Amino acid sequence: MAIWKQPIDLARINGWSRGTMMETLDIRFTEAGDDWIRGTMPVDHRTQQPFGLLHGGASVVLAETLGSTAALLTLDVEKEIAVGLDINANHIRGARSGIVTGTARAIHLGRTTQVWEIRIEEEAGKLVCLSRLTMAVIPSPGGAPGNLRS
Repeated sequence: MAIWKQPIDLARINGWSRGTMMETLDIRFTEAGDDWIRGTMPVDHRTQQPFGLLHGGASVVLAETLGSTAALLTLDVEKEIAVGLDINANHIRGARSGIVTGTARAIHLGRTTQVWEIRIEEEAGKLVCLSRLTMAVIPSPGGAPGNLRS
């Protein structure tokens, strides 16, 4: 059974990135299932650290983007939104080029908190980063912004 309370329209969701860090890093939502959402990010000059490896901070940006967007999609944004409370990331393996793919899955969907696991893998499917994101569910401050409405 699907956990989403909003339509999973990837073009609409990708449109939310216009003018943000996600656009700068070329993070794109690519797929979704009943209880997961997936997105990609290139490993290039925008996301590498000086030694040519994927920057850990870029991995965290991808993880938080996927998890926080997924959290938002489980809520009625006219009534409530999700905001980041805590994130951790274990950097397992380096990536030097190509595309990394992150998949966010809900671990806990509570009334006031949500916990998401985000697995980031390189193109061969090897784990690069394992992240856990905790979101606080709070009342929506005056309804959904225009670009988040269905």
